[in-house]
Amino acid sequence: MAEINELRSKMDEITIDMIKMLKARTDIAKEIGEIKKNIGKGITDESREDNLRTKIISLCNELDFDETIATKFLNFLLNESIKVQSNNKQTHLSIFLKAKSMEQEGKKIIHMEVGEPDFLPPTITKQALGEAYDKGFLKYGQAKGIPQFREALSQHVSKIFKAKVTQDNIMVTPGARFGIFTAINTLLNPGDELIVIEPAWPAYKDCALHAGVKVRTINTTFEDKWEPSIQQIEQTINPNTKMIALNYPNNPTGKILPEKLQDEIVNLAIKNNLFILSDEIYSQYSFVNWKSILDYNYDKTIVTQSFSKSHAMTGFRIGYVIANPQIIDKMSKFEALCLTNVSEPIQYAAMKALEADTLDNTNTIQRRLEVLIKKANEMNLDFIVPDGAMYLFARVNQEGFDGVKFATALLDQGLAVAPGEGFGDYKKFIRLSACQEERVLSDGMNILSGFLRDKQ
Repeated sequence: MAEINELRSKMDEITIDMIKMLKARTDIAKEIGEIKKNIGKGITDESREDNLRTKIISLCNELDFDETIATKFLNFLLNESIKVQSNNKQTHLSIFLKAKSMEQEGKKIIHMEVGEPDFLPPTITKQALGEAYDKGFLKYGQAKGIPQFREALSQHVSKIFKAKVTQDNIMVTPGARFGIFTAINTLLNPGDELIVIEPAWPAYKDCALHAGVKVRTINTTFEDKWEPSIQQIEQTINPNTKMIALNYPNNPTGKILPEKLQDEIVNLAIKNNLFILSDEIYSQYSFVNWKSILDYNYDKTIVTQSFSKSHAMTGFRIGYVIANPQIIDKMSKFEALCLTNVSEPIQYAAMKALEADTLDNTNTIQRRLEVLIKKANEMNLDFIVPDGAMYLFARVNQEGFDGVKFATALLDQGLAVAPGEGFGDYKKFIRLSACQEERVLSDGMNILSGFLRDKQ
């Protein structure tokens, strides 16, 4: 025991020294974060991280130490740096909350920062909420969802996406966001890596960071039409890579991948045994050919869907996940732990909403995007015409343009837009949402045009 106690003492000393060094490293990370903020530099630097990762692997070879353990520890350190540097980061939700606060004070705001359709949910949902009361859908229920609803969803998915799906492949969630959060937290472990193709909805990164999962970013560019190269993805994959997130039609760009490129990405994921987390909530708003990841029949696929966009049911907080039964079982245990089950009356209303014809919603958003496109062309903004979704992601060609400062100042003019920085390292971009009626969108774009002229 004396020998064990001596070794334990040495181990304790090393642990204490590591904590002291972690504190010193965190303090330096904060300093770097302040400098980055002042000079307008993004938080994540993939090339620097890759360089450090290479050094760590080389050192492991010299020390005869397991590189998987070392790189997982490195991922922890890198995530901690990202956390301390992400304080007060501005996103579309930050602008939305400021706009709501200003509205409470009496300021009129045109909302072009969030993807919340202004049209009403299907009328059938109004009656359905009363029916839910009368039929007794008011109790605790299964974590996976009401069986009748899951059966209706399986038939809907099988019909719309031409996939062979049963209710065992379905789990109901409080919005698609929770499905994404659950997938990352149940299928990945701290130190694992998730590939995200940017520009991207910030929730993928945020959910991963919360779970201790390291995000490896694939940056796409306006010049390359927001298309990643298969080589970029291939070079990012390593033994710690466990999942790739896809989101097409894309938020914020509206991009839909060419089918050949999507095939190559899926084949690469299959070859490397990766989970594919496919966020397909904008599938109804596809204006060119679009192919669901369900079409590949890959058993490590997790698809998230939502009623928020397709049925304009944002406040209902209702979505669902499609995956193989083993994944659904694992995810449903986590969901039961967090919230028992999704509200039964809301599930019933969503089930009835499946009977509604929502094609007009698609046509409405497409018409509204055409308004944005016409106005953006008149302003000489740089953008790629979206293939789908409900946004225009536009670059402002002004010297020293900062999307966050611009969006914040624009609120005083009565217009809310989303800064591009919230979707990755896209400081010169803003995202414009087509979720208001055409007249309101025209007014908003006129405000934007006038503000840009004043800034020149």
